[in-house]
Amino acid sequence: MIDSKPRTALIAGATGLVGAELLDLLLADPEVARVHSLVRRPSGRTGEALAEQVVDFSNLAAAAIAPPVDEAYCCLGTTMRAAGSRTAFRRVDHEYVTAFARLALGLGAASLTVISSLGADPESRSFYLRTKGEVERELIALAVPSLALLRPSLLLGERRELRAGERASELALRLASPLLRGALARYRPVHARAVARAMAACGRRGEPGVHVLESDAIQRLGATTS
Repeated sequence: MIDSKPRTALIAGATGLVGAELLDLLLADPEVARVHSLVRRPSGRTGEALAEQVVDFSNLAAAAIAPPVDEAYCCLGTTMRAAGSRTAFRRVDHEYVTAFARLALGLGAASLTVISSLGADPESRSFYLRTKGEVERELIALAVPSLALLRPSLLLGERRELRAGERASELALRLASPLLRGALARYRPVHARAVARAMAACGRRGEPGVHVLESDAIQRLGATTS
């Protein structure tokens, strides 16, 4: 989908760790004329190309966005601890994500780039990974012209909250990263900025078909993309 005409992007989750980095990239891209950012509450972000809209993610059909949209990015996601229940977690990571994808398609998006998770599998015993896998399966069934599913391992970056257990896991994986080679490379932690760069590259290229990128591929693409 490489084109000289100005592009219009749609993003959800731009206040999160990866989403904030991605929004910066989109707003800095001279080829992006408009970025529609869907948020639950005002973010305070400004930009000449930014069109922020506070929405109810349980009723995205009511979002007022004039088509067409060229590319869409979904950075929505929560944790079991933050959600408080399986029902609440599934609402965000499944219902909201698929609703966003349908909205993007309805607006004419030719590419959709979504953050999933390493280990996503609809048959997984883990509720978290099973939910991620089920979402991937539904997104693939939508037959988006270009669909990129990014499956990062542990995300590195400046979080607002980082619990002691998460800090310990991050430190352990950072120390182990040099040893994670070959098939184990996908377990290497990856910085949120690299994920954002990889997402922007996938959306900009819009290569036909379904593309699944795990941490090692994300790192490579994010390192070679500005």
